[in-house]
Amino acid sequence: MFDIAEDCRLTDLQRTLHLLAKYENQINVFSEFLEDLPDTDEPVWVLGECYNVKTEKTELLSDVHSRLWFTYRKKFSPIGGTGPSSDTGWGCMLRCGQMILAQALVCSQLGRAWRWRAEGGQPEDYHRILHCFLDRKDSCYSVHQMAQMGVGEGKSVGEWYGPNTVAQVLKKLALFDDWNSLAVYVSMDNTVVIEDIKKQCRQASRGSRLRPRPCGWGEPFTSGETPEQACLHTHGNRATMCPHSQSQSCSDWRPLLLVIPLRLGINHINPVYIQALKECFKIPQSCGVLGGKPNLAYYFIGFVGEELIYLDPHTTQSAVESESGSGVDDQSYHCLRSPRRMKITNLDPSVALGFFCKSEDDFDSWCNLVQQEIQMKRNLRMFELVENHPPHWPPFVPPTKPEVQTTGAEFIESSDKLFESEEEFEILNV
Repeated sequence: MFDIAEDCRLTDLQRTLHLLAKYENQINVFSEFLEDLPDTDEPVWVLGECYNVKTEKTELLSDVHSRLWFTYRKKFSPIGGTGPSSDTGWGCMLRCGQMILAQALVCSQLGRAWRWRAEGGQPEDYHRILHCFLDRKDSCYSVHQMAQMGVGEGKSVGEWYGPNTVAQVLKKLALFDDWNSLAVYVSMDNTVVIEDIKKQCRQASRGSRLRPRPCGWGEPFTSGETPEQACLHTHGNRATMCPHSQSQSCSDWRPLLLVIPLRLGINHINPVYIQALKECFKIPQSCGVLGGKPNLAYYFIGFVGEELIYLDPHTTQSAVESESGSGVDDQSYHCLRSPRRMKITNLDPSVALGFFCKSEDDFDSWCNLVQQEIQMKRNLRMFELVENHPPHWPPFVPPTKPEVQTTGAEFIESSDKLFESEEEFEILNV
């Protein structure tokens, strides 16, 4: 009888531990968060939004919790069929890349003011965005696709990435995302070229024979079906127009994710760039910063005082299963713990700035803000913003999707390797 009772107690304990592990991220830790934030009158900046920690704690928490949080995962299908089934220990920069891209998609489809609610009831487009990042080979921004596309950037599956490499991977994978039609521009040689960006964002997706699917990839149109007819599809008993089709017809501008890889020093960040880096989080188009410490990647979303606020991908969770077209169990994709902070002076100098511009007017506004708040006020610029394509550079050719059906990871272009490796950054110092 004693043994049976003991077994029951062990079973109950095991069940309790299992539930705690499963719902660890859902534990409300508001008090821990508030104790961690300094009791200061200094503003807290999060992706272009300003908060007073003393009077706007609830709004600040809601904003941070609404960011999509991608972490290490385990028990997903092996990458490439025979590769790793977990990215623990090597995939942190890939996860940070997913977070900065997801923020751009949320701003594009839902708007910056959108907020997540733990009780559910999220819009359909929110779940479509999550489907793009599920840990399976047919999701367009999955760790599977990113790891395999990284092979063309000289990175073996399971190897650690730097900010520039993950930006190049996202740029190529975005070519296969027919639903969002996002233009990803990665600057070269610390220079943002306005002419090139406008050329890329005004480029229409011509000749596409793919219908958007919930995971982001396309499926072939039926024989004789035009893209316009295919966009008129049925959801249940009602016919609706594809959001991608609507956006294409309303504007010639493709939403822009602008990524600016930089090296702000040699071994440590040069203090002369710190104020300019902080200004980047104040710009309304801010999409965060990829960076961290050597071999430890973080997704930085803001700052308070002399400390950066970031989401940390270094938590291993089980992969989430979800059928195409269905909702996603999203509790583990939002960090309800206190956001981490680190001193800006501890930041590794290799970073990538991210900005999202939904329209051409939005981009023009970004250019004006950069010129006024970052370039004109600094003796030493973090990066250059120029109107025209430098004549000594190779001609700019906007990236296009290959004309065959593929997952995308097989297509590795070699024509745009200039300035792409981590070693080829220009060192910025005084």
